[in-house]
Amino acid sequence: MEPPPGLNIQHKGQVCKLTKSLYGLKQASRQWFEKLSTFLTSVSYIQSKSDHSLFIKGTPIGFTALLVYVDDIILAGNSMTEINHIKSLLHNRFQVKDLGELKYFLGLEVARSQKGIHLSQRKYTLDILEETGMQNCKPCSTPFMSDTSILYKTDNYLKDPTPYRRLIGKLLYLTNTRPDLCFSINLLSQFMQSPTDYHYRAIQHVLRYIKSKPSEGLLFPADSPIQLKAFSDSDWATCPNSRRSTTGFCVFLGSSLISWKSKKQSTVSRSSTEAEYRALAATTCELQWIHYLLEDLQIKEAGIPALYCDNKSARHIAHNQSFHERTKHIELDCHVVREKVEANLLHLLPIRSDEQLADIFTKFPHRVRFKSIVPKLGLATIHHPA
Repeated sequence: MEPPPGLNIQHKGQVCKLTKSLYGLKQASRQWFEKLSTFLTSVSYIQSKSDHSLFIKGTPIGFTALLVYVDDIILAGNSMTEINHIKSLLHNRFQVKDLGELKYFLGLEVARSQKGIHLSQRKYTLDILEETGMQNCKPCSTPFMSDTSILYKTDNYLKDPTPYRRLIGKLLYLTNTRPDLCFSINLLSQFMQSPTDYHYRAIQHVLRYIKSKPSEGLLFPADSPIQLKAFSDSDWATCPNSRRSTTGFCVFLGSSLISWKSKKQSTVSRSSTEAEYRALAATTCELQWIHYLLEDLQIKEAGIPALYCDNKSARHIAHNQSFHERTKHIELDCHVVREKVEANLLHLLPIRSDEQLADIFTKFPHRVRFKSIVPKLGLATIHHPA
C-alpha cells in the first residue's frame, strides 16, 4: 500500500494503520473486477455479453473459458497449453493460487468420471442439519406437508423470526443443486416478514426431506446430446392472499437439467390461459439467453429448441395472431413467444399434463407423482447410504 496523496511521510519505516479492510469498502469489488477484466481483455480474452463474469478465448488450437466469482476463478478448456499460459500470466500479475482440478467451489462439490459430472452440496447440507439439530431426525419422502392451508393462518407468530429467515437464506442457496426443493422454499420465503409456528414446522419438514438424501445432486451425463428442450407450466391464482399465479419452468440440454425457476407472477392473471402464456414468455426469454450463452461457448445446438406446454389455449395464442380480443389486456412483452415461434427459433409443442415435468415448480403434486418426476430431473446420489 502507498500513503494517500497529501500525507507526507519523511521517515522511512513509518506505516499507515489500516482501520477498515478493503473487503469492507463498497467499491472494492467493483474496482477489483474492473482491474481483473481489464487484464484479461489485454491478453486477448473476450468478455461475454450474456454473462459478464465469463471470459472466453478461441484460438486455432483450442478454446478456453474463464468464469469469475469475486476472487475465485474456474478455468476450463481443451488446450492445456493455453490453460497453463493464462495461469502463469495470472500468477505473475496477481499471485493466484492454483488449487488443481475442480472439486469444491463455493459450497458445490464436483465429482467427475467417464460417465459424466455430478454436482452436489453434501457438506453444506450436513452443516445445515447439524446447525438446526436435525441430523438425527426421522426422514420423510416429500418436502411438503399434506395440509398447506395452515401456512396462511394469521396467528402464533414467532417471537424471533431471525432463525427462520437465516434458514430460508441457507436453503435458497441449496436449490442451486436441488430443484426438487425449489417450489417449497419459494413458497416459504414469501412469509419471511411475519413467520408463524406453522411456517417453522413446514421448514422442519423440508429439513426432514433433505435428511433422507443429503448427497443428492445433479448429474450431467457425458453422452448427453446438445439439444435444448424446456417445459413450461403455471398454476393459476395459487396464492389465496394476492390471487397471483406461479410460473415454473425447467430447461434441459439433452438429458441434463441446466436451468429452472419457480416464481410468483408480478400481476394477477384473469384466466389460466393468461397465466400459462406469461409462463411461456418467461421460459422463452430463458431459452434465448441460454442460446446466446452456448454461442459464446462455441457450442452448436443439434436442432431447434423445443418448448412443451400443456395448455391448448396458450399454444393457440402463440401461433395465431387472430386472438386479439382475448389477448389485448396482456402486456406486449409477453408476445415474445409468438415472435420466436414465427422466426422459427423454437418449436412450441403440446404435452400431456401427467407428463409435464414443470409441475414440480408450480404446485405440490401427489406423493406418487412427485417421486416419479424427481428422477427425470437428473437428480442422483453417488454416495452409499450410511
